[in-house]
Amino acid sequence: MNNKDKKKSPNRGIKFSQEDKEIFKTSYVALISGAHLLHDIFTSFLPPMLPLLIETHGISMFQAGLLDTVRKIPSLFNPLVGLLADKICLRYLVIFSPLLSALGMCLLGIAPSFGQMIFLLSLVGISNTMFHVPAPVMIKQVSGNRVGKGMSFFMLGGEISRTLGPILITGVISLRGLKGAVSIIPVGALATFFLWIKLRNFHMVSPADKSDKIKLTGTIKKIMPAMISVSGIMFFRTAMKISLTLYLPAYMTGKGNSIFLAGSSLAVLQFAGAFGTFAAGSVSDKIGRKKTLISASVLTPILMTAFLYADGVLKISVLILLGFFLFSFGPVLMAFVQDTDTEHPAFANGVYMMINFGISSLMSLLIGLGGDKIGLETTFKTAILLSLGSIPFVLTIKEKRC
Repeated sequence: MNNKDKKKSPNRGIKFSQEDKEIFKTSYVALISGAHLLHDIFTSFLPPMLPLLIETHGISMFQAGLLDTVRKIPSLFNPLVGLLADKICLRYLVIFSPLLSALGMCLLGIAPSFGQMIFLLSLVGISNTMFHVPAPVMIKQVSGNRVGKGMSFFMLGGEISRTLGPILITGVISLRGLKGAVSIIPVGALATFFLWIKLRNFHMVSPADKSDKIKLTGTIKKIMPAMISVSGIMFFRTAMKISLTLYLPAYMTGKGNSIFLAGSSLAVLQFAGAFGTFAAGSVSDKIGRKKTLISASVLTPILMTAFLYADGVLKISVLILLGFFLFSFGPVLMAFVQDTDTEHPAFANGVYMMINFGISSLMSLLIGLGGDKIGLETTFKTAILLSLGSIPFVLTIKEKRC
């Protein structure tokens, strides 16, 4: 890291000089994005584990969706965590979250009851919230005037983790069963140790620290139009994303495929999504957030329809394209939220994450319920139709003028 890009604060934290605020600091962006990878590799274990959890414990699709919902309930407190992140340094929460998530997800394999699975996934949800609220704000502050590019790197870390995670856990449980998942816990401990070395002196100053007179009500008024647009987009498109990211392995095994092939299909989707995530933010910096989102909103329902009707190699090819465009929403929406002119960026991100996880939780339950009542394939087709409703909300976006 360039010493000109940083200086030591009295508390030995790393701060940036005023003249560097417009510079894209690649080393710091890569570091925080790497932390995202280390954390989310564990939270990506649930979908590949679901088929075996359903078989072993006899739980329904609705209960499977409830497990994912419980994991997301702590997101309701994201705005509160965001306010704390605007006032104090929460880097230690980022540092220790991989270990907490590893414990919760890996012990899931030996949980003897549905109630204990609920408890463990609640722990994972708390860890998830503590990581995902402050981390994007850190990315914004080290991305200069290329916030879209910074969010692409950050989201790329998450998508790579959701490619590696299913491969890792599928390999382990295929060889050793669900109980074998506990052998991965030391990886979480090593991840936390690595982040302790790299991030313990990392200190970011939020604009909210500079003026205690700024009222939260003013921030809420500023972000409200953006959040209405974001809420509409996510409500209508999340059903399609949840269908694939949570229930794709169950759908594939229901079609007679092996657990390994089902997990591999999810890995292919996530791997393609990593490329879409990486490209979308930078593209949106150049052509605009709205144009990027419109393109993805039109193409994803077409590609998912093609996936349901394709066979063999063609099905995998379509899945790759689908993953690319399906995941391109993430960095663009996050950059759009961070474009909002507010003195409480972590609070704004907390509201965004609350909406994101809240809608995801609802859709997890609805897709699971649909899978029980009418079958996953019919539910997937319904999700495709629902996704078209996101297009009018994309058109309401007002972009930041540079």
